[in-house]
Amino acid sequence: MATGIKSEKLFEVLKSRIVHLEYSPGQVLNEADIADEFDLSRTPVRKAFEQLKNVKLMEIIPRYGAQVAPIDFKYMKSVFEVDRQLEGFAARLAAERMTDEKIADMEAIIERLKSLDIEKEYKQMIIEDEKFHEIIFKSSGNPCLVDILDDLHMHTERLWFYVQKDITDANLFLDTMPQIVQAIKEKDADRAEQGAQRHIDVFVERIKQELL
Repeated sequence: MATGIKSEKLFEVLKSRIVHLEYSPGQVLNEADIADEFDLSRTPVRKAFEQLKNVKLMEIIPRYGAQVAPIDFKYMKSVFEVDRQLEGFAARLAAERMTDEKIADMEAIIERLKSLDIEKEYKQMIIEDEKFHEIIFKSSGNPCLVDILDDLHMHTERLWFYVQKDITDANLFLDTMPQIVQAIKEKDADRAEQGAQRHIDVFVERIKQELL
């Protein structure tokens, strides 16, 4: 039993499990079981379920219960359309505002990615990729933009895990990252924006080839 969790943290724990596919798309979650696992009453569980519904990670079905939302590819298309524009904008701002320390952190991420085996360490590659994006988001200096992109990335990261068996080429992560970093180092906002958008385009094209 995972006891001791504060009720306000339950949403984050359940969200992480859904994003990382510890709860499968379509899986039914029992309110009482979750309450027992975390030694909570049903009230915070019900609240967390409602929060998950609001971010489209859960469906509440009357007289049936709570179900992890399926991967909706039509919705994901709309997510990527928005994400592409906002990540480009974040990279543009980051090119003007990112510190040398954060640039070094991005370069270190690229080196770590190069050392990973995509077949054995796929999850870690996704984690490193998300760290790369997060540095760009936060370096934009725009808290509103960070909040929006964090919400979008719940869905994009979940899709990364969903398509694991179809992703066998580490260059899908690596091909565009050095260009983004170089553009930011040179404070070239146009190239940084284009690189960030290309990074997304490469993944979306691969998804279309494999799944659509």
